[in-house]
Amino acid sequence: MDGTNHLAGRLSSNVAKMLLQGNRVAIVNCEKIMLSGSRRNIVHNYKKFLEIASILHPEHGPYHPRRPDTMMAKMVRGMLPKKKPSGNVALKRLRTYIGVPNQFSSSKKIIFDKAKITRSVASYTSMADLAKEVR
Repeated sequence: MDGTNHLAGRLSSNVAKMLLQGNRVAIVNCEKIMLSGSRRNIVHNYKKFLEIASILHPEHGPYHPRRPDTMMAKMVRGMLPKKKPSGNVALKRLRTYIGVPNQFSSSKKIIFDKAKITRSVASYTSMADLAKEVR
């Protein structure tokens, strides 16, 4: 899967369906996946999410993703039945990458037309921009 100019939620729901059907899925270019909404709200909400920690031992977790590939993996995980064995097995078939690794450079990439952005790129926030803001 090539994540370039795809909406994050729609892409992750389609990927979750593919994983539950038994397919192995690798998402490349996770930094170019887009989030809809105003940039200020997206960054503000994610920073609020990062404040969630354990009261007794904050270093024990929960750990929140700050890289685009791990953010995408967590989004897909949220759409899988993680308490069932089928969801755990499906999640092991998922791989997410920043950029395109050499092993996938020559292979054909799948694109979901329903998950593509409909307006100009300036109307969206990319995962790379979000990752830079929350470092």
